[in-house]
Amino acid sequence: MTFIELAEKVLAEQKQPLTANEIWQFATDKGYDQLLNSNGKTPWATLGAQIYVNARDNNKTPFDVVGTRPKRFYLKKLKSQIDLKKYEDIQENVPLERPYKSSYLEKDLHAFLTYYAFFFLRCYTKTINHSTSGKKEFGEWVHPDIVGCYFPIDEWKNHVLELSSAIGNISIRILSFELKRQLSFSNLRESFFQTVSNSSWANEGYLVASEISKDEDFMNELTRLSSAFGIGVIKLNIEDPNSTEIILPAKFRENLDWETINKLAMNKDFEDFLKRIKVDITSREIRKEKYDKILESEELVKRIAKSVS
Repeated sequence: MTFIELAEKVLAEQKQPLTANEIWQFATDKGYDQLLNSNGKTPWATLGAQIYVNARDNNKTPFDVVGTRPKRFYLKKLKSQIDLKKYEDIQENVPLERPYKSSYLEKDLHAFLTYYAFFFLRCYTKTINHSTSGKKEFGEWVHPDIVGCYFPIDEWKNHVLELSSAIGNISIRILSFELKRQLSFSNLRESFFQTVSNSSWANEGYLVASEISKDEDFMNELTRLSSAFGIGVIKLNIEDPNSTEIILPAKFRENLDWETINKLAMNKDFEDFLKRIKVDITSREIRKEKYDKILESEELVKRIAKSVS
């Protein structure tokens, strides 16, 4: 049984909108979790992430959503049997109120990006500490804040991995992230071109922020820059990490810029990241503990709530 099949089964039986956590609780009560085709250590988090991703595909998903804080899911085919009005205005365990206070720091957002990257982009991340660089002559804009790698190891069968390795075509994907607390006209060009400078070597480069201006002129300019330079934009949701989304997609670059990667390797964190990728590919086993720690969504929200209180 897949996670999506499990969610469909629970929602079909309960015939009411449920949060991702409630779906998991009902599934474990019924023993459906034992039927999952998964060996992950946090299946409840994977379930939530997959439901959120699936529900965004309006044409193919069996799910629909009601409410925002928290979001609840129900089956489209049961819509006529559910009184949705009583779920629309429910707000539970709301940790923050908009507008956000400015007391949280950029570094407080790293764990949110790591969570999103793992569950939604299927990549393992490594935070790059700029102070560990061995040389300073390359200027200010050199290193991204976070790098990530997508491996096919968990998805490909062994004989496919063996063949791809034999012909030198392991389909890993390297991602680069520049993280900001907020984006508006006041810092758009500096933040965007810092991202271009720090991320254009990777297969995909992203500018990431938790607060992004909704001004129409600003969004038009951000969209223009994204289209022109191929940089994607991710909006972190610090109230509901599963609602983080890519608002502008990154352009995939087939080839990595190895000259720049070689220059970036002057940073020990980045060098260790490269070594780790090679070891994991060779051993065909991803050592999750060697990358940034992945916290549960509830823990992320609790931590950021303390920062802004």
